[in-house]
Amino acid sequence: MDIYAKLQELNITLPPIAIPAAAYVPFVQTGKLVFLSGHIAKKDGAVWVGQLGKNIATAEGKDSARAIAIDLLGTLHAAVGDLNKVTRIVKLMSLVNSTPDFTEQHLVTNGASELLGAVFGPVIGAHARSAFGVAQIPMGACVEIELIAEVA
Repeated sequence: MDIYAKLQELNITLPPIAIPAAAYVPFVQTGKLVFLSGHIAKKDGAVWVGQLGKNIATAEGKDSARAIAIDLLGTLHAAVGDLNKVTRIVKLMSLVNSTPDFTEQHLVTNGASELLGAVFGPVIGAHARSAFGVAQIPMGACVEIELIAEVA
């Protein structure tokens, strides 16, 4: 399965790699592992601001996580040059800006997990993951996700 054909089928255009907003690099590769820095949610080119359980519902949070997964794929493409080289999505870590009583961080994060499964398939796209509720994310973003992938 060609990953770029799958992206086209899903009507997904990869964005260019984002320029870091602080003192870090977008990705680091060591051996066969590629570590992508956290990507924050964006909507219409601006930070997707909000807090789950306060002014953003779970479904909208899930949409933001899906949007982050697309940004992560753009960065992963820049890191490895060809997404067909990805042999496994190893892990996602998701931070969800949420109120203390919000307990659906895992459902929000499904937006990213489900997209990666659709793009890479049930074996390569299956991954370990953590989903945390946090008090705040830089610039007030509703979700931030980082990714680890294995490449050939």
